[in-house]
Amino acid sequence: MKKVKSAGIALGAAASVLFTPALAFAEGTESGGVDILIPKIAEFIPALVIFLIIWFLLSKFVWPKVIFVLDAREHKIEDSLEQADATKAEAAEIRDQADAIVAEARRKASEIVLEARGDAEKERSRIVAAAHAEAEDIIAKAQDRAEDEKKRAYMSATDTIAKMSVAVATSIVGDTLANDEAKQRELIKKYLAEVGKLNA
Repeated sequence: MKKVKSAGIALGAAASVLFTPALAFAEGTESGGVDILIPKIAEFIPALVIFLIIWFLLSKFVWPKVIFVLDAREHKIEDSLEQADATKAEAAEIRDQADAIVAEARRKASEIVLEARGDAEKERSRIVAAAHAEAEDIIAKAQDRAEDEKKRAYMSATDTIAKMSVAVATSIVGDTLANDEAKQRELIKKYLAEVGKLNA
């Protein structure tokens, strides 16, 4: 198709070149000033032959290379456009993958945060329970110590009361029964037995 077009253009150019001198010669005889611009037949034929040879050489050797370069450039541009489209599609796919990765990372981060909150709540509950247990243990030990102190104070008071009672009784009994030592001892034993019952 391209060769037919180039051949048609060449024939049209050759016909216009051939008919131009005849018209120019016909007009040249009538007007004297135009003779300078119009070549003579003896000059025109060799110029036409040289033109046709140059045109043939150009159409045979140069024009195919020009067409080849233009076709190669066209193919290169088409390939570049296809590659650009492929790159664009690949970039869109990579962007979608990146968006999916970011969404997954956000989901995992929220899961980690929720898990950390749950662990923190469990740890807080454990610490509170341990603190309550320790407080109850301290309270129980304090109550045991208070009970022990109470028992010691009671024992001490009982002992002191017993000693005072014995001293009072001894002095009372000693005054009344100064001469009867056996009765005095028996009264003391009785009193001590009573005090022993109180301590038990």
